[in-house]
Amino acid sequence: MGRVTQRRTITRVTVTPAPDGPAGVAAKVGPDTLIAEEPLEIRVGPAGTPRPALAVTMRTPGDDLDLAIGFLLTEGIIRSAADVRTAQLCAGDQEANTYNVVDVVLADGVPAPQTDPSRNFYTTSSCGVCGKASIDAVRTRSRFDVAADGIRVAPAVLADLPDALRAGQRAFRTTGGLHAAGLFDAAGRLVCLREDVGRHNAVDKVIGWAARQDRLPLAGHVLMVSGRASFELCQKAWMAGIPVLAAVSAPSTLAVDLAEEAGLTLVGFLRGQTFNVYTGAHRITGLPQT
Repeated sequence: MGRVTQRRTITRVTVTPAPDGPAGVAAKVGPDTLIAEEPLEIRVGPAGTPRPALAVTMRTPGDDLDLAIGFLLTEGIIRSAADVRTAQLCAGDQEANTYNVVDVVLADGVPAPQTDPSRNFYTTSSCGVCGKASIDAVRTRSRFDVAADGIRVAPAVLADLPDALRAGQRAFRTTGGLHAAGLFDAAGRLVCLREDVGRHNAVDKVIGWAARQDRLPLAGHVLMVSGRASFELCQKAWMAGIPVLAAVSAPSTLAVDLAEEAGLTLVGFLRGQTFNVYTGAHRITGLPQT
């Protein structure tokens, strides 16, 4: 497995404004800590046959098996960890000891996914749905009834989640370059936190961990994410049975549409003591109901 962080030499520049005349400039050469970003290839298929590459994602090394299992589950390829016979890191074909390949052997009776060009799973660290043939391809229906989840969350609990998420981000404190996804219970207690250069990868790592721990569906939980609330993150929450998704930034229109369709509570702009509730306000205690 690759390193999560790397040290590089940089030039740090400081500009000092001057009221009259040119600004002052100071430069200092020294080390800086950067977050690692490497490709991960996910190969999937039955035992006894060559397993083709299904997806390549740019990720931060670490928790790669959770990432692979979470990705397969949120894409609807598997229904639970029981659908996987084995999952292991391997070196790949080109370079020894890169460990940027996860080889997944499906359990007996689980159909292998199609790998034709019309369903291209190539993803990047910024957008997990780029490369899908159409938006319809990601409207995978979950087997969990999120709308029936009776969780209730106090506004004060939600307001504390961003600080709790940041406090758990070890790599972010040294690099400033990572997204995070945190799974919390209704009282705001942290259950699982994962970091990654990609928002969707961080969520897949959390969901993959939960699947391997036999915790699905994640009823009665809140998923807190850094960045915005995209359509794909709503889909992943729905596929894992998570009833509340909260984000520090804005949702998209498709994210709100999908959250409404799924019966998901969607919270955005969760910063400080304020936030917006876009869907499912009945789960937030003390709010007026419409």
